Amino acid sequence: MELDTGATAWMLTSASLVLLMTPALAFFYGGMVRGKSVLNMMMMSFGAIGVVVIVYVLWGWSMSYGSDVAGIFGNPFDQFGLSGTIWDDSGEYIIDGFGVPAAVGVAFQVTFAIITVALISGSLADRIKYGTWLTFVAAWVTLSYFPIAHMVWGGGLLSGADGSIAAKIFGTDADGVALTAPIDFAGGTVVHINAGVAGLVLALIVGKRKGFAKEPMRPHNLPFVMLGAALLWFGWFGFNAGSAFTADGNAGLAWLNTTVATAAAMLAWLLTEKFRDGHATSLGAASGVVAGLVAITPAAGALRPVTSIILGVVAGVLCALAVGLKYKFGYDDSLDVVGVHLVGGLVGTVLIGFLAADTGLFFGGGWDQLLIQVIIALVAILVSGVVTVVIGLILKATMGWRVSEEVEVGGIDLAVHGESAYETLGGARVVTEVK
Repeated sequence: MELDTGATAWMLTSASLVLLMTPALAFFYGGMVRGKSVLNMMMMSFGAIGVVVIVYVLWGWSMSYGSDVAGIFGNPFDQFGLSGTIWDDSGEYIIDGFGVPAAVGVAFQVTFAIITVALISGSLADRIKYGTWLTFVAAWVTLSYFPIAHMVWGGGLLSGADGSIAAKIFGTDADGVALTAPIDFAGGTVVHINAGVAGLVLALIVGKRKGFAKEPMRPHNLPFVMLGAALLWFGWFGFNAGSAFTADGNAGLAWLNTTVATAAAMLAWLLTEKFRDGHATSLGAASGVVAGLVAITPAAGALRPVTSIILGVVAGVLCALAVGLKYKFGYDDSLDVVGVHLVGGLVGTVLIGFLAADTGLFFGGGWDQLLIQVIIALVAILVSGVVTVVIGLILKATMGWRVSEEVEVGGIDLAVHGESAYETLGGARVVTEVK
């Protein structure tokens, strides 16, 4: 395959956009916590970048896209350290089927692994040890993210390849592809359901913040939240349009659907807030943006712009309602990873079965697409849940998750990182924390 410089330029740009999403998430999450823990919250995202990049180069790519092992993961030693991935035996750069160097493909995929793990941190704000978090990042990305990425995108059990669940249920065509294949364009299962389940499990294992549901824990910096949401939206064009793997009409459709669904979700969230609480808030607008981005992620290349509006509205309403479940059921998902990412990921993944342009139930496709979408969502929930329980409990018994009560109350930034976000001037704080 000859090098396509246009496609290569687009994929390098997309990889850079997706990498930007993790610092954007740091702003989004950082603004949502109290002033005494904003640096710790942001450092959890930056720490995830450091750990995941190293792990991905060593064995992550190979576990995601290496030779198949039982349809569950790739052989970690097959391309360990990217051996045989970037250059062929003659020393020439390997070019993929889109005319893009394989090195660019690795760059693009590592950014997905980074943001997925960083998302989980939102369920753990204000109360965990930084060393335990970094250890969790390395273990979880290895045992949950890489296997699910392989199962969905690497030809494993949740793909449409021969030997997959879909192939066994629906049969295959002459090329060995399932007659009805699962659709996960950019990561509804791999990224959002995966991270959302992990966030829920860890919130239960780690326990509640001191004062949860008894005292207000309001965002300390809403402009940070709005800035983070805006940068996430910008970066998401690399996330979704980049998942077309070249600069073509499919990338254009994904870009358009991403914007349409996000706008619809934001408006739907604000309307839900207005009817429920009497106010349409900036936090609601930012959260609605993220809910729409999450929901359209698996469906960006499968829907039409009009049906993307429907998807966005459903996601905006359901996610706005779902963020209140933590108070009803008593789990402290600090920054609504469950309400936005798990619920939004499920909405997007399942509604493909109704709304997909060619195979959806509402477009004459029958029940097959809906069935396989539900199956891949359930398997992703099961895998992520089991893996996170095991890792979470092992770390609780060994390193421990919680900082001391004194550190949590006094401020995790100063105690853990030796810094504070807002310095004093003349002995008085410039910014007063809103509790």
